[in-house]
Amino acid sequence: MSQSVRTRPEASGQALSEAYDTALLDLDGVVYAGGNAIAHAVESLAAARAGGMHLAYVTNNALRTPDTVADHLTELGIPTGADDVITSAQAVARLISDQVPSGARVLVIGGDGLRVALRERGLEPVESADDDPVAVVQGYGGPELPWGRFAEACYAIARGVPWYASNTDLTIPGARGIAPGNGAAVEVVRIATGAEPQVAGKPLPPMHRETILRTGAERPLVVGDRLDTDIEGAFNGEVDSLLVLTGVTDGARLLAAPPQHRPTYVDADLRGMLTGQPEVTQAGDGFRCGGWTATAGTELELDGDGEALDGLRALCAAAWTAAGDGVCTLDPGKALARLGL
Repeated sequence: MSQSVRTRPEASGQALSEAYDTALLDLDGVVYAGGNAIAHAVESLAAARAGGMHLAYVTNNALRTPDTVADHLTELGIPTGADDVITSAQAVARLISDQVPSGARVLVIGGDGLRVALRERGLEPVESADDDPVAVVQGYGGPELPWGRFAEACYAIARGVPWYASNTDLTIPGARGIAPGNGAAVEVVRIATGAEPQVAGKPLPPMHRETILRTGAERPLVVGDRLDTDIEGAFNGEVDSLLVLTGVTDGARLLAAPPQHRPTYVDADLRGMLTGQPEVTQAGDGFRCGGWTATAGTELELDGDGEALDGLRALCAAAWTAAGDGVCTLDPGKALARLGL
């Protein structure tokens, strides 16, 4: 994928599971939400794997270890090994290990995923700023993470210890809705210290590097639900992406996406991996996909009927073309209402 401005979703004459050798799948909001499999995920992934596609699960959630994630996926009906899971904890552990001596102590503000990843890189996790750490690493610690852990990070950072964060996702989807993510916790420490962490997770290069090193992917397809992590990460890595609408991104956010947040393909859920993608074509002053034609005037307008996703794809072309390298500010409300989105 080039870094030129994308003005419409792309087409694929092949099923995406055939056009790409490896799917780099986000987990929360794509494969599961709140621990439960998202509709159509289990059977879609099984079909892609049976067709020869390598499935790798790439998550910014640093709480759980790869073994735990793999066991959870296997319990959901998605056979997975620990080697198929890549976490932001692994990415940040490699980032730290490249900058500190082997065996160095690292203060952990987070869960077991960080501790296991640090030990894998030959580093020693510690729990107190008084343990003479050479670095502080912060990752998602779950809803029960004690407030005092943030204070511990602040004490170490105030003494000049460098600070690292696994990721800065402000939110995380769950069974009951959207909850604060690690980025919200990072903001607590940032406000208290005035410091800035080095960040490893999506959409930044350390996570892409970790993923490619561990999977050996040659024609990867990033599959995600977040524009500011999954899709921007694919953009930064110059690889193609599929946005699925099972997580935090809705139609309005997609239409207003700046260039680095515009996915290559758009589909409702993981069944989109098993099909080709329809072409979006120029149609007079607008764009056509399936039975829909979208134009950008004083607002985004949609005419026709058919599959809602085709209408959304046409609207993307109209909105992104009108926005160029900026953000579309035209009101999409009436058009999206026609699609039920």
